[in-house]
Amino acid sequence: MIDSIFVPPNVHFAVGMLVVLASLLALLVAGWSAWKRRPMNRRVQLALIFFQIVLMVQVLIGIKLLDQGLGALQLYIHFMGGMAPLAFCLVMYWLPTADGIRKGRIAAGVTVLSFVFVLMTFMIGSAYVPG
Repeated sequence: MIDSIFVPPNVHFAVGMLVVLASLLALLVAGWSAWKRRPMNRRVQLALIFFQIVLMVQVLIGIKLLDQGLGALQLYIHFMGGMAPLAFCLVMYWLPTADGIRKGRIAAGVTVLSFVFVLMTFMIGSAYVPG
């Protein structure tokens, strides 16, 4: 069933834009909370969860594009573009923090790193979209 689904290049661009927007949302929410010296709250957590789900979709799209014969470059762009920010988030959850404000600052730092990586990946990926 899943092999018969074809993912057109415009889906590639749409998912990339969604990742950039989700990354920007997480950056703004976490950054604002850290700037106001608030502990990591539900809003920051929800923004990070949404961002991570969108990253997982990006990774799956990359695997599907490779399956469609669009080349290993598409897989690497999607896979690395999705997995590196997911790894940043994973490290954030591994860091021991007792203080909610410190955790909020770490979340803001992770979202900054993720946004820079996502933006770079989007620009590189946009140059290689066929069609």
